[in-house]
Amino acid sequence: MITVRTITEISDLREAVRLQKVIWGFEDLELLPVRLFVVANRVGGQTMAAFDGDKMVGFLIAVPGVKTDGTHYLHSNMMGVLADYRNLGVGRQLKLAQREEALSRGIDMIEWTFDPLELKNAFFNMQRLGAVVERYVLNQYGITSSALHGGLPTDRCIASWFLKSDRVANVVAGQPPPPVEIVERIDVPNDIGQIRNERPAEARELQASISERFLEYLRRDLYVATVERGETHGSYLFAKRT
Repeated sequence: MITVRTITEISDLREAVRLQKVIWGFEDLELLPVRLFVVANRVGGQTMAAFDGDKMVGFLIAVPGVKTDGTHYLHSNMMGVLADYRNLGVGRQLKLAQREEALSRGIDMIEWTFDPLELKNAFFNMQRLGAVVERYVLNQYGITSSALHGGLPTDRCIASWFLKSDRVANVVAGQPPPPVEIVERIDVPNDIGQIRNERPAEARELQASISERFLEYLRRDLYVATVERGETHGSYLFAKRT
């Protein structure tokens, strides 16, 4: 049985830092330090972890933010789950606990970044949680030491999770989201990970093309409403903002 709870003890926060190295293989310089976890917990952010008995198997950290219009929200910096516990619903448990805690404090929006080339993450964020994409950032974190990033620029989608929206409420409850009219799409090959490892130049060309189209569609006041997955590729489906 996996349980999720807020963590505040230094020993737990240190374990969350250690998990970053296990999950992503970051060098020490790129780890979110214990101090950030402490600060996040004390200034209105979130530090949560999933446990299998006494073993920490996943974690997340979020910090408070303020939009230019004064709207308060949470920026979810990082969430990770150990490889042996993926595809078991642990990530969704963490995110749903995060949503519940945020709503209990009157916070109705959470944002985070994800790699548009990672279709599994995109599907999870949008189809399992109900997030949408309204912004896109080129090389958000620079080139990192993580083998998972393959030496590519860290171009990122910004997932916007409107916690009280009909879309999120439906998806969280296992119901289909309200229908929207799809006007554009971007296809991403399922084997991008293999391409990144074996043909990095080709992967960079694909990434650059995908990023260019994302930026073009978002400039046209579209947003990513959903993600589809097929046998050879996945698709980001864009709708008009209302």
